Amino acid sequence: MPDQKKTPLAIRLFALAALFGVIVGAAAVYVKETGSGNATGSGDSAATQTAEGGSCPQTKEKVASLTPFMKGQVAAMTPAADPRPISGLDFNGPDGKPLTLAAFAGKTILVNLWATWCVPCREEMPALNELQKALGGDRFAVVAINIDTGADEKPKAFLDEIGVHELGYYRDASMGVFNTLKKEGLAFGLPATLLLDEKGCLIGSMNGPAAWDSEDAKGLIKAALGTVAGS
Repeated sequence: MPDQKKTPLAIRLFALAALFGVIVGAAAVYVKETGSGNATGSGDSAATQTAEGGSCPQTKEKVASLTPFMKGQVAAMTPAADPRPISGLDFNGPDGKPLTLAAFAGKTILVNLWATWCVPCREEMPALNELQKALGGDRFAVVAINIDTGADEKPKAFLDEIGVHELGYYRDASMGVFNTLKKEGLAFGLPATLLLDEKGCLIGSMNGPAAWDSEDAKGLIKAALGTVAGS
């Protein structure tokens, strides 16, 4: 069941999510694709290449078991119809050095693409911060990747201003991670969020904001980690 007591943030995010859906339905565009970054023009997907051919058969059962947890404040999460590995996304880590999702092998991760000019993104960042604070550790991490173009000053100043200090500072000024996921049909605006298992396989995806500090969101993550009954 959705939370009975919604916080003002949750109410705002619900409203923004509804607005996001209307805008998407009208074929509006939040992000303009660029020719830079990770995106490739080859027939093989840069985001899903693996030696096994790009499938995650063992994840299918997990997706089925987690689908009932995609409800309430995270009801917009769409379970992966054909779970596959998500790789080939290049961005910079907190130290400014190149990083890929391979660095998080062994962890369930929530990958979130955001920008300072995206109002829904700005609204949900504190909730992502609280989710990381509550459940982040050896088995789970929120990987929020900023895609502002230009220098680091603006996104860093924004995070300091709103008191977001639990999240690692991940950055892709080329917008390549967005363009790659857009080609995969996983991102058509911001914020865009993916839930990946410990093997890097896609469990579900969401376009639009969510109250990630809600009990529904925490329940989904705990179920993904196998720490709640019925998962």
